[in-house]
Amino acid sequence: MAHWLLKSEPGTWSWDDQVKAGAKGTAWEGVRNHLAKKHLQAMKRGERAFFYHSGEEKRIAGIVEIVAEYRPDPSDKSGTFGLVDVKAVAPLPAPVTLAMCKAEKKLAKMVLLHNSRLSVQPVTSEEWTIVCRLGGLNNA
Repeated sequence: MAHWLLKSEPGTWSWDDQVKAGAKGTAWEGVRNHLAKKHLQAMKRGERAFFYHSGEEKRIAGIVEIVAEYRPDPSDKSGTFGLVDVKAVAPLPAPVTLAMCKAEKKLAKMVLLHNSRLSVQPVTSEEWTIVCRLGGLNNA
């Protein structure tokens, strides 16, 4: 099963907003990058993603689960891009900052550290385990 990282400006859509959306989840819409689109298309129901606050915070705040697979994004008038639905699973007991990721040598190849502007990113199993440990979760 693959793992992912989804980025959002907390002023636009925050971890708290995601939690308030409840068990039905919400559409992860508005992605307008072709590589990010490819990652959204690869997501499968039940896979998990880190919820990352970009902007000034630069931290992983929680974990979401993919609850509906890729479909067209109605907010895209061109019909080019799509979305998935996600629901909040759990907050990280200790949010993991970008600085913490940069300091961890085993995360040196993480996409977040090399293509920080990409809004939807793959995360390897090893990276997932390390970030969960840094965030205070042993089995996520």
